[in-house]
Amino acid sequence: MKIKSLHIDGHHGTYYIPTVDLNADTGICKISGESYLEDTSSFYEPIIDWFDKYCSKVNKPLTVIFDLDYYNTSSSKCIVDILVILKKYSDSGLKIDVNWYYNADYEDFEEEIEEVEDFILETELHINLIKK
Repeated sequence: MKIKSLHIDGHHGTYYIPTVDLNADTGICKISGESYLEDTSSFYEPIIDWFDKYCSKVNKPLTVIFDLDYYNTSSSKCIVDILVILKKYSDSGLKIDVNWYYNADYEDFEEEIEEVEDFILETELHINLIKK
């Protein structure tokens, strides 16, 4: 079964939908923008399913980029679910790079770094912290 790429256009309204670009051909996956949703679980479910299918069927390098300017607590839970899948992929011996971009100009950037460090502790997955 061939894994298809998944793309979701982000937008702002009452809630903030992140842009999602999961490219099955290149193995480059990016979630960017802001993630503040009414029903976070329903939004992230196909994304988590995509990563689960990709990581169980594809055996090539994977690069995952998180470039989120803002995400709420429920989005954070879904991010951890994705990271757990990525950790299993990494543990199976496949090359994976997880890059987390943060903006040092934001007043709360240190809290964001602490949260990413918590993700690392919780999942035991190496995440590259990259200043924008």
